[in-house]
Amino acid sequence: MTTLRPVPRRRSVAGRGRVRRTGPDHRNDRPTRPGLLFVPSALTILAICAALTAMRMADADRVDLALLLLVVAAVLDGLDGRVARMMGVSSRLGAELDSLADAINFGVVPAIMVYTVLLRDESDSLQGIGWVLTLIYCSAIVLRLARFNTLLDDDSAPGYTRDFFVGVPAPAAAVMVLLPIGLREQFGEGWWTGPVFVGCWLVFIAALAVCRVPTLSFKSTRLRARALAPILILVAAMAALLFTFPYVLMIILVAAYLIHIPFAWRMQYWVRTRPEYWETAPRDRRHARRDTRRAEVAAGTRRRVIPVRKSSARLGLRQPAAAAEPRPRD
Repeated sequence: MTTLRPVPRRRSVAGRGRVRRTGPDHRNDRPTRPGLLFVPSALTILAICAALTAMRMADADRVDLALLLLVVAAVLDGLDGRVARMMGVSSRLGAELDSLADAINFGVVPAIMVYTVLLRDESDSLQGIGWVLTLIYCSAIVLRLARFNTLLDDDSAPGYTRDFFVGVPAPAAAVMVLLPIGLREQFGEGWWTGPVFVGCWLVFIAALAVCRVPTLSFKSTRLRARALAPILILVAAMAALLFTFPYVLMIILVAAYLIHIPFAWRMQYWVRTRPEYWETAPRDRRHARRDTRRAEVAAGTRRRVIPVRKSSARLGLRQPAAAAEPRPRD
């Protein structure tokens, strides 16, 4: 008869990490290898280097290369967090480094690029005002990132708040603040490159970043199966514009983002005033809004807007039936 011997428990050795346990309940309880922590942080450092090099290229009047490097920095900044989660090496150091990288890549560098390309060659007084407005934008982005980090630690926030940003996020603000440069590269000099418009635009984007206007967080958006084909066609069109008319694509994206803000505010207001939907999924909330509108229209409490259509006779498409038949004579 075979006797079962108890498996001795491994002891932890100083400097060797945690105790590695075996069994179905401890499959993910593995020591983190220090070498893996290097990969996400390296991507973040590369993003910072690309953004700072973009600032140098803008100073050398190589705007196309500067914007390309800024796009590379944005891509690397988006990859570092995903790589850290995939590898299971998320750390407090990586989170702090990522926040500092966002402040540099989307706050300092775009503002300095706008000042270097559009405001530096003005008179001394306009240069001073432009520099003050540049500092205002940088400070607004830093404050926006600090508020974002604070809201992440708020466990008492309702569930629907994960579907919205408070203010315009830093990457979107960076693209929007570079719009005057894109207009200059696409259409040449004009009122959009003047110091008045550029200064007002800097203040406007800074205000959008620090205000409490809700904007959609597309991370929680789920695509339906029937929307997959139109989305793929849209992505193909955007890719074609990116390689042929990149600045036109930039203008379209900025305009579309500005247009979506009132709709995001309306969606956030609807769910904020209905606590019973705070913890539901966005798709369920959309169905609830649709059912509510239909019920209001059926009950007559909601005014239904009926479009005014011109008759085909007025448009000259066909002769009306009443006019085609001869009228009886007296």
